[in-house]
This record gives sequence, C-alpha cells and structure tokens, in this order.
Amino acid sequence: MPKRVPPLTEIQIRNAKPAEKTLYFFDGGGLFLMVEPSGVKSWRMKYRFDGKAHLLSMGPYPAVSLKDAREKRENAKRLLASGVDLSENRKAVKTAGATKSANSFEVIAREYLAKIGDSMSPGNIARIQTRLVNDIYPWLGARPIADITSPEFLKVIRRLESRTVYTAHRAMRECSRVFRYAISTGRATNDPTQALRGALAPVREGHFTAVTDPAAVSGLMRAIWGYSGHFVVSCALRLAPMFFVRPGELRHAKWADINFETAEWRFTASKTKTEHIVPLARQAIAILRELQPLTGNGEYVFPGGRTPTRPMSENGILAALRRMGIGKEEMTGHGFRAMARTILDEVLGFRPDFIEHQLAHAVRDPNGRAYNRTAHLDQRREMMQRWADYLDELRTGETGTMVTATSTATA
Repeated sequence: MPKRVPPLTEIQIRNAKPAEKTLYFFDGGGLFLMVEPSGVKSWRMKYRFDGKAHLLSMGPYPAVSLKDAREKRENAKRLLASGVDLSENRKAVKTAGATKSANSFEVIAREYLAKIGDSMSPGNIARIQTRLVNDIYPWLGARPIADITSPEFLKVIRRLESRTVYTAHRAMRECSRVFRYAISTGRATNDPTQALRGALAPVREGHFTAVTDPAAVSGLMRAIWGYSGHFVVSCALRLAPMFFVRPGELRHAKWADINFETAEWRFTASKTKTEHIVPLARQAIAILRELQPLTGNGEYVFPGGRTPTRPMSENGILAALRRMGIGKEEMTGHGFRAMARTILDEVLGFRPDFIEHQLAHAVRDPNGRAYNRTAHLDQRREMMQRWADYLDELRTGETGTMVTATSTATA
C-alpha cells in the first residue's frame, strides 16, 4: 500500500528552493505546488473528467496562499462531484469577465451552452447566446444564480415581451434550462421560471407559409428559375423545392456527403439526429454537376459569399425570395416542405409514410419502433424523381393537373 504523503505547510512552501528541473510538492486531493527552475511557484490540481486526466491552474504563490489553494481545490471537487467540466467552467468565467463569480447566471449559462454544443447546431447556439447577451446578461448576468427570484426574472423578461412575445417565451425556456442545469450541478435549488407559467402573453400560433396550389407553384418555379442573382444562391433556390429538406440542412450540405454514383445525399437530420438519405433525381444531379466546378474544391456545396469556409447565410434563400417579390405571407424557405408534403399526397398520390420518411420525420412501425433510414428507399427514389419531373412540368406548363388545396401546415 503506498505511503500517504503528509499535507504541505507554509514553512515547507516558503523554503522550497528551485533546482535544475521543475519540482513538485503534493498536498493531497490532486493539489500540488510546482517550483520551476526560475524560482516561480504556482499551484496546480490534477483531476479526471469523463475518464480523462486534466490539469487545472490555481494561480501563483504567494498571491494564492496554501489556504486559498485548498479552498479552490474543495470548490473544484464540489463542481466535479456535480458533473461540471472544470475547464468549461474556467472558460465561462473568463468569457463572462473577472467580476463574475463562478456561480453567477452568466458563467453558468455559458458553461451550459458549451456543454450542449455538440447536440445543437452552431447557429442555434449562437442565436441563444445572442439573446442572452442582449436581453438577460445586462440585468441578471452578474447575479448569483441561486439568488434570482421569480419577480426579479419576470421584470427582466417583460422588457423582451414588450418587443416580441414569441422571443420572450423562447428566452424564458432557454433560461429555464440554465436554471435546471444549475440545480443538477448543485449551484441552485429552484427554477424561478416555473412560477411564471401563464405570466407572459400567449404566443399567437402560426405556421410556416407555403404555396400548395399547383397553379401558384407553377409561377413560383418560373420565378426561381428566372432568378438572376449569385449562381450559388440560384442553385440552392432550384434545389430547395426539389429536396424539401430543412433550410439549415440545405445550407450545410457538404460535397463529401453527396455520392453521384449511387445518386444519394446522406447526412444527419438536424431534428432527429439520425442519418437521412435524399435520393437525387436527374435534375438535381445536373444542377450539382454544374455547381461542382465552382464550389467543389471546398467543404460546402453552398458556401458563403464572403467566407467560403462557412455555409451560405441562413437568410440567403429567404432574401432571394424577397428580391423576386415573393413576400413572407406567400413562401418561406421552410415552406417547401409543406408544399411537397401536400402535393405529393393530394395530387401525385404517394403514400403518406413514404412522404414522412423523406421529410426526415420520426416514423414508427405498429410496435412503436423507429424505421431505419433505408425504409422504402426504392419507392422514395421513384417518388423523388416523379416530384422533380412534376416541378418541371409546372414550370414549363406541360401539366394540366390542378388542385385547389391550400395549406400553411407546419413542417
């Protein structure tokens, strides 16, 4: 059994002399003093998180005394016991500023967003952070999270509600997740947002606008194919109704995920986090082949105009629709999904479960088990080719099939 090392004393630390190599003096619990050949003394703490060894700086001696270092060690151990990544906590404290304590709302919110970063798109994380920076941190960021009360939080969220009710509701949900994270890591005991249910004005339910009358789709397709703006945006516009994937998925399409030999685009669906397959119709392959010489040397199929190493702006397609005179009450980027779902079902007569699979929705069998990504793939190939042909027919006026159905269904 290894011999237990006695804890350090102030006399030992003061008398520790530098040598040719760095010396280490251990105090227990992972804490040790490092004495460099230059004579600089500083505190470090060894710890393990997620099965990996890490090293945390505790500051220089004598600015940080033995007593201070031990207090920091105990605080760090409490955070570790609660499942907090000390390195993320340190980054959050640094980003929030020296005046913010490790238990302030801003520090814990930044730490939480870093923790969930892999489970959400960078765009979503950035939007949440922007809301917090602009509307929450100025009033609550420096406050110890355990001290924030329901009336105090309501006063802050009312400012946002006065501008936009929808965003106020979203901000309150996001803050609730931060409070719950603080509870789970032992730094708060309650979520003050829970007492505020019903306190905000209700959100008026709305839907993504979509054109679903073939006569109107005909005009929309002609407008899209007549778009004279940037070539990359033009290609994205033409493929958006053909693929009917979520707008963020289209923007983040990568050349590495497109296989011309199998005529497939495979990627991870943003909502279900499962692999999704988009069979490529002949028309889609032709557009991609034409675009490849321009953007094929990069990562993204539709790179940003100013920063090619990033995907095109989330407003790229939306802005193009507006420039063509197509208002938000007529069509949105997300509306292509509702357009395809309605017409594939009501006009072209494809089975709803084929359509739902192609929309990357979570479709389950009678026993409640989720179907895999290849379910009905042959039928979906046929459907996607027929859909591309039908869009061409509407654009060129070669179809007489009409339907009067209109919809603003959510997607």
